[in-house]
Amino acid sequence: MKPYRINELASKYVEYDMIQTYTELPAFPDPRLRLLHAVLSEHENLEPKSELYSLVVSLVQLGMDTHDLIDTEETRRSEDEMRSRQLKVLAGDYFSSRFYQLLSQAGQIGMVSKISAAVCEVNRLKMDLYIKMQQSQLKAEEYLNRLTELKSEMFQLFSGMMEGAFAKLWPELLQDVSRCETVLDEMNRFDSPSRFYQSWAYWHVMQEGTPEEQQSLSRKTEHSFIYDLRGKYELQSSLVSKLKAASDSLRSTAAKLESDRLKNVIQELADSFLEKMAAHTRA
Repeated sequence: MKPYRINELASKYVEYDMIQTYTELPAFPDPRLRLLHAVLSEHENLEPKSELYSLVVSLVQLGMDTHDLIDTEETRRSEDEMRSRQLKVLAGDYFSSRFYQLLSQAGQIGMVSKISAAVCEVNRLKMDLYIKMQQSQLKAEEYLNRLTELKSEMFQLFSGMMEGAFAKLWPELLQDVSRCETVLDEMNRFDSPSRFYQSWAYWHVMQEGTPEEQQSLSRKTEHSFIYDLRGKYELQSSLVSKLKAASDSLRSTAAKLESDRLKNVIQELADSFLEKMAAHTRA
């Protein structure tokens, strides 16, 4: 198996001075890509394409995630804010377009349609989620499940290409890794009132809180109030429990695999999630 270097390969397309200086990009989907690369490398017929497939999926996912960062609110923006917004649009388009070129150059025309179909499905799922959020019809657990599905959907297209036990276990492994990523991101959203709005914690309080708390949250209230809610509803400890459960599920699913090499990769992923969780809870 070739060593994992997808983040290195992607940096050629991602690390432009203009982007680095004037805007920010979403987190690189490294855990899902490490899992994908490792599983593809266990298949004799897929191993030669493991780097190519992982790279193009990383660029498509990064393109969609970058577009998700675009502020759509109708407010006045400074020149720097406008430049940042425009660069997010252009960067997202650029990342998404490069997968066509990479696959066509490699003669993988069939994969273009598969990835395009996956993108359409991701966008459909996003629209369903946004509509429910706008209608305030979302429960906290449903929100977490839907975000997990959004993270995993692009990678699900490989299920039909896998053989043996992998065909059955790939959706489970992907679900667990995506769940861990989702919960970690929700933990990070505690630190900013603007990111707290419509987060898992927000929907939890909207579901369990008093009418007064729900009203305050809907007005995007002050950080001190949000901090009080964190303690009252034990929001952080709830997410810690969810992350530990997803990590345990990941280890349990990995134990069903025969490849020690793949088990080690997944064990490292599970450990990394818990390390990040511990770092966040200490902060």
